[in-house]
Amino acid sequence: MLPNPLSSPDWLIAQEAEKRMKTIFQLAEELNIKEEELIPYGRYIAKIDFGKLYNRIKDNPNGKYIIVTAITPTPFGEGKSTTTIGLTQGFGKKGKKVSCAIRQPSAGPLMNIKGSAAGGGLSQCIPRNEFSIGFTGDINAVTNAHNLAMVAITSRMLHEANYPDEILKKRGLKRLDIDPKKVQMGWVIDFCAQALRKIVIGLGGKKDGVTMESRFDIATSSELMAILSLARDLRDLKERINNIVVAYSRDGRPITTKDLEVSGAMCALMLSAINPNLIQTIEGQPVFVHAAPFANIAIGQSSIIADMIGLKLSDYHITEAGFGADIGFEKFCNIKCRISELKPDAAVLVTTLRALKYHGGDRNAPKIIPGNPLPKDYFEKNIQWLERGMRNLFHHIKIIEKFGLNMVVCLNRFLTDTSEEIEFVRKSCEEIGVPLAVSEHWEKGGEGALELVELVMEACKRGSKFRFLYESRLPHISKIEKIAREIYGADSVEFSPLALDKLQSINEKKEFEDFSVCIAKTHLSLSDNPNLKGVPEGWQLFIKDILVFHGAKLIVPVAGEINLMPGTASNPNFKAIDIDLKTGRVIGI
Repeated sequence: MLPNPLSSPDWLIAQEAEKRMKTIFQLAEELNIKEEELIPYGRYIAKIDFGKLYNRIKDNPNGKYIIVTAITPTPFGEGKSTTTIGLTQGFGKKGKKVSCAIRQPSAGPLMNIKGSAAGGGLSQCIPRNEFSIGFTGDINAVTNAHNLAMVAITSRMLHEANYPDEILKKRGLKRLDIDPKKVQMGWVIDFCAQALRKIVIGLGGKKDGVTMESRFDIATSSELMAILSLARDLRDLKERINNIVVAYSRDGRPITTKDLEVSGAMCALMLSAINPNLIQTIEGQPVFVHAAPFANIAIGQSSIIADMIGLKLSDYHITEAGFGADIGFEKFCNIKCRISELKPDAAVLVTTLRALKYHGGDRNAPKIIPGNPLPKDYFEKNIQWLERGMRNLFHHIKIIEKFGLNMVVCLNRFLTDTSEEIEFVRKSCEEIGVPLAVSEHWEKGGEGALELVELVMEACKRGSKFRFLYESRLPHISKIEKIAREIYGADSVEFSPLALDKLQSINEKKEFEDFSVCIAKTHLSLSDNPNLKGVPEGWQLFIKDILVFHGAKLIVPVAGEINLMPGTASNPNFKAIDIDLKTGRVIGI
């Protein structure tokens, strides 16, 4: 019997569940993964030898492909990961062969505000601490490979500054004439560290490097993380890493990792990371964990490889897209599905009463401040706020409908939710013909998700009419405008002169025709202003810059004030995390 989630912290529930979890060998056997296709990390965690396994199962029919998304969240999140795991456990309760794929948690949010991505209550994946802190080293591999590219370019700039062409030639080097003002990459670290957003490197003497401005981004925003998420196999991974543009020369030539002769070593550092990880829910269903890109500043998806495997091994495979449907789900459909050629069968749209009230609150509604407890007003009955907040839910329903998917709204129930409010939301969804399940997976595990499971199975049976929002041959500027109007609800798009110049240059070159548009935007609003709740009207999306990731093949319009390095709040989670000296276990996650 597991501890009651009403009175026990998540880490304690996980600790008890881990006493009776399956070995990784038993879990793999139940999933039809052979022992020689496992790369064990102890008794309860393993990597999957992707090449070996996929070669054996590639002709298996695909199971049903289910995507979990959400409405515009509060800063606390609305429980997508918990719902993904709870839904997986619910399918297990029904005796179905099921798996799910989630992203690896970044140490940035873990130590800041959002915490682990392991789920919560009685819907978690385990072993929780190992999953949350470091895991099998994939983020470290991305960090090291990324920073090696920076080592390669900064050392090359130093040698070119200190030596004439004759000496460079003797050392097997050709002058690349790198422009220090056009180095595209910065360094990465897996923390939220606002003090590192702008730095100066190369201070000191002649042997200490070229003095120039640089920066740190969070590791999960690295182009290498996007590549890990999108690569279909090892050859694809290497080709994409070869094409990463690190800088430009003084005459405008792109300088790639291949030019710097570092791409092979970067790929070597990433070699183990291409293999997805396998753990389990607290009820023993398989969970694939692979890649960790954020959805607001990157593509926000677990890997294509994890989904390819899950679909071949399971009757139902559930995957999650980051943040709301305007961000993660849009990128899942337009980018991930286009590259993978996989078509989803159904969508689950997660909402909570607190988020609906957050979007429907009046001028007197208290502000939600990251790091502080959620004000009690959002847990108290307020039909007026709820009614206004439904507009945000309806907007996200329309987003999913644009892609031709059958959906189920999942009301992730909190203990303070009243029956009257729940029935109001249910009736509002029924009136527009969208089924709603009230899910209690946090409190009751898979048993609490059975209504959701039934409705998702029905949605899968109705058949998918999946379609993309736009044709790939559409000009990139038109793609941006289409996403802004039809997904975000903007009236129009304004481009800064810098962004417009870059877009015009991109549109003139054939090499960018098959690149995907991946807008970087706040997750706290449908607009580019995090303070605008509900469904903003009469607004214009402002694109201040365009980033181009040649390896990932992404064109990234930067909307509003978005940073690739988040900041740490005044009351971060790391204050609560410690170790128990008696057991040697981590507590407080």
